[in-house]
Amino acid sequence: MQIFTYILMGFLVVCAISVSLSKNLLNSILIFMSYSLVMSIIWILLESPDLAITEAAVGAGITSVLFFVTLKKIHAIMKSEESEEEEG
Repeated sequence: MQIFTYILMGFLVVCAISVSLSKNLLNSILIFMSYSLVMSIIWILLESPDLAITEAAVGAGITSVLFFVTLKKIHAIMKSEESEEEEG
């Protein structure tokens, strides 16, 4: 079980670094969402289900939805899709 915890913690470090280095905002949100889900699994392993539920609901749920809505409002999602179509 310790090995699984270490793998999850390593994945957290990889997610944190990749969010910082990502140029695409949509990819950053998806990586952040996966970070929150892995963190909620770690909270379950630490026998703290109340924090796990909160992390999953707020971190992966509400915050990610707010980020998606913000990207849509500033038209960042459409711009990235249009630039990919022009390049390809």
